[in-house]
Amino acid sequence: MTNLIRLHTFHGGIHPAENKQQSTGRAIQPAPLPPQLVLPLHQHIGAPAVPLVQAGDKVLKGQLIADADGFVSVPLHAPTSGHIAAIEPRPVPHASGLEETCIVIEPDGNDEWTEHTGLRQALSVDHLEDITPQQLTDHIRRCGIAGMGGAGFPSAVKLAVGKTPVHTLILNGAECEPYITADDMLMRERAEEVIHGAQILLHIIGAQRCLIGVEDNKPEAIEALNSALKKLNEEHHIDVVTIPTKYPSGGEKQLIKILTGEEVPAGGIPASLGIVCQNVGTAAAIYRAVEMGEPLISRITTLTGDSVSQPGNFEVLIGTPVSHLLSLAGYRPQSRERVIMGGPMMGFALPHTDLPVIKTTNCLLAPTEKELPTNEFAMACIRCGMCAEACPAELLPQQLYWFSKGQEFSKAEQHNLFDCIECGACSYVCPSHIPLVQYYRFAKGAIREEREAQAKSERARQRYEERLARKEREEAEKEARRKARAAAAEAAQKEKKAAASGDTAASPQADPDELEKLQKKLDAAQTAKTKTQEKLDAAKADDSLADKIPAFEAALAKTQDKIKALAKEIAAAKKAAKAAQNAAQSGEPAATATDKGDPNSPERLKRKWETALARLETAQKRLEQAKAEGSDTVPALEEGIAKQQARVDEAKAAYDASLNGGEVNGDAPAPAEKTAEEKAAETEALQKKILAQKDRVAKMQERHDMAKADGLDTVDALAGGVKKQQDKLQQLEQELAALNASAAATTEHEAS
Repeated sequence: MTNLIRLHTFHGGIHPAENKQQSTGRAIQPAPLPPQLVLPLHQHIGAPAVPLVQAGDKVLKGQLIADADGFVSVPLHAPTSGHIAAIEPRPVPHASGLEETCIVIEPDGNDEWTEHTGLRQALSVDHLEDITPQQLTDHIRRCGIAGMGGAGFPSAVKLAVGKTPVHTLILNGAECEPYITADDMLMRERAEEVIHGAQILLHIIGAQRCLIGVEDNKPEAIEALNSALKKLNEEHHIDVVTIPTKYPSGGEKQLIKILTGEEVPAGGIPASLGIVCQNVGTAAAIYRAVEMGEPLISRITTLTGDSVSQPGNFEVLIGTPVSHLLSLAGYRPQSRERVIMGGPMMGFALPHTDLPVIKTTNCLLAPTEKELPTNEFAMACIRCGMCAEACPAELLPQQLYWFSKGQEFSKAEQHNLFDCIECGACSYVCPSHIPLVQYYRFAKGAIREEREAQAKSERARQRYEERLARKEREEAEKEARRKARAAAAEAAQKEKKAAASGDTAASPQADPDELEKLQKKLDAAQTAKTKTQEKLDAAKADDSLADKIPAFEAALAKTQDKIKALAKEIAAAKKAAKAAQNAAQSGEPAATATDKGDPNSPERLKRKWETALARLETAQKRLEQAKAEGSDTVPALEEGIAKQQARVDEAKAAYDASLNGGEVNGDAPAPAEKTAEEKAAETEALQKKILAQKDRVAKMQERHDMAKADGLDTVDALAGGVKKQQDKLQQLEQELAALNASAAATTEHEAS
């Protein structure tokens, strides 16, 4: 170290027995290939990787077998050559003991590499400075490197600082937890790889200096790092800082406080202070990825404890079963078998030894009962306050314990529960042997589940609102198309009227059929106004229908405007009829020799018949189209066609009568009454229509009841459909009653 670094301290901390000398007696050993590798897709913080292979596929060493799913995710590579035996749920090393999807590889023993090369060679550049930070970060992401100090945070995400200025890079070589010596042995034997990794990281983040923090109980590692600095001429840019041995000085926030005196704010990250912190193992993995093109497929793992006869550190392929490693270290199972992944402070006991080593496995501890006794029964809290004195995060462990135990999660969160690093210092000093960290983990898990449920509910609400907006938009577009069609039809009708007025300019005369149609439209509009007014009154009386009042008011205003327009048209038609009558009384000559001004003339009757026939054909085309589309307007169209057919028959009969010389004017006798057989046939047809309509009403009512029971939002629309079908049924029944009354009157007349 050439620069003078002022050291600081952090609150609390403890000094447990180190027990590190057991595993540092021999060099790092390569672990032989196991018969099977199990690779969980979720070995890091963030989303699990997505498989790119299938069972039966052959893979090579270093081949990409699962890709990252999103920004906060890490890809997965084959640790050796072989074939994919299965992709299935398997138990994974996690405190929950649950299963996750894993890729199972059976090695072929060849250990054949896929094609790989360093980034400089791939880009054909000579110096590291010729590679952009973004290219380096992308390459690190593709090589699947995650934090190797225990948390497993994706390294590329940590390095993506953007435009945030970073002045200091910190490499964490403290390795403060008892028994673990993986980083210690890495720094002793591969110090140059660590320094090269630091150079790459400095270039990526643009920092001015790098501090490598190492506890003073690792003199060999400190000496190796300083020698590597001198060899690489980096002693003026990178400093190896010796820090006092105290647990948990290897925590990210605690190491930053020791080396810089700055504190990471609650809920904040070191980058907000201009600092990036990485593990020394991660730095070495980044060097191998950039210079050699090797993805993260192996790591150094400590095997220690009194239950193994040959403790040490091994270079282990990711996915190697724990049982395979324990056999290499001479594991002697105890009566109460216990294997801990991690250290005694922050590690967790494995349910069995068939679990695989993952990217964050830095230690496998196999203690004896004497060496590491099992937890004693917890007693009541005596409020001694020792936990608060030991807490390195300066929290109130006692209060967090009460809130977590009482499931008062909001209060626990207000007391900065998520600032707890779960170091276990509070549990270590507790005289009542309360497993405090377990309570904190439980509370954190419950809060995360609640947040996920709230997020899921919020997403559902957004989807519902988007659906409503889409439906409103579709309804508006549909209404716009309907109005456009209505405007086009109105324009066509005006053109037709203009052409008809041109043909009959010599003899202006109102069409009685047109006047009758206008009168029918006026009656229908007045009926609609009455119904709308009733609905509006009901809505005003019922608070649950208050949101429909604007729609009813708009419909009522629209109907009133329509009534006014129809009244004007009827008045104009009547005025035209009166003018034509005055012209006829004044003795003006007829327009043609055949007196086309007479509504009962053959020419006018023929035109009326042809018009009715054309309307019938149009209605039949609409019916065919509705049947093809499965529309619910088919019954109404069939009914309209039946009525139009009657008009065609009536017009044809009148035209034939005019050709035969019969009188068809207003003074002529009424057409011949229908025979009894015709009336009976008409009655039978009407009865069939009524039966069919009753069936439609029943089906529509059934759909309405089902929607109401399921709580669907189509209940109101279906209720309107039921009302419409019931109105049609009532109209048909009225027609049948009128037909029966007419038949009865005819029978009485004939009898008299």
